Amino acid sequence: MNAFDMKRTPIALAIAGLMLAGAVFASSHREAPLITQTPKVDGTDFYMFRSYEAGRDGYVTFLANYSPLEDAYGGPNYFSLDPNALYEIKIDNNGDALPDITYQFRFQNSYQNRTVNVNGVQVAVPLSNIGQFGSTPTANDGVKNLIETYSVTSVRGSASSVPANNLSNGGTTFRKPFDNIGTKSIPNYAAYADSHIFRIGLDGCGEGRVFVGQRKEGFAVALGKVFDLIHLNPLGPTNGNPNELADKNITTIALE
Repeated sequence: MNAFDMKRTPIALAIAGLMLAGAVFASSHREAPLITQTPKVDGTDFYMFRSYEAGRDGYVTFLANYSPLEDAYGGPNYFSLDPNALYEIKIDNNGDALPDITYQFRFQNSYQNRTVNVNGVQVAVPLSNIGQFGSTPTANDGVKNLIETYSVTSVRGSASSVPANNLSNGGTTFRKPFDNIGTKSIPNYAAYADSHIFRIGLDGCGEGRVFVGQRKEGFAVALGKVFDLIHLNPLGPTNGNPNELADKNITTIALE
């Protein structure tokens, strides 16, 4: 398994929460009242670890998770990110609680308004796609109702932002894959998602890799019991509480 491919990788092995200047920011799964109004920017967990794929121990992987409690059947719109939001990963290299490098992600949603012919009338289809696709990011674009892309820029200190380059396909734009609709729409979702791992050229850092898309939730918690007046038994068996995130997905911004 590719260490950068988070489909089934237990990312809880990474650091749960980033510690900066003594402050720890922990998991958020909808518990902040205001964030329930803007779920697309609800940040849940942040993981940072030295990449453990063979030959890449000189790299650091950042995983920033958003939009919690995604159900596999959550269509027809599923879980796109917000084109009006700025998603950032801020890195402090010297412990002064100020970002030395900031990686900024901006998303663009292009709606295609696909139709089908019904007795000579073109009828709009309120689904995310009108046919099968997969295998590569741009395969069968004509059946997709939504094409989601993003750009990445880096900022060092107070300097101006510098666009990152897509070293896989050229330009400065990257594709975000569809969520896993099902096998009739995307026969081999693993291969389809893998094709959205792009080589990225970052200012001052050389070549890395980037992926943004839906992954299996790696956090484990008995959410129901926690919110039921902390209805947990700390002296009970370690497997005595259900992991209610076991069948949930998350949207991950991954940068190596």
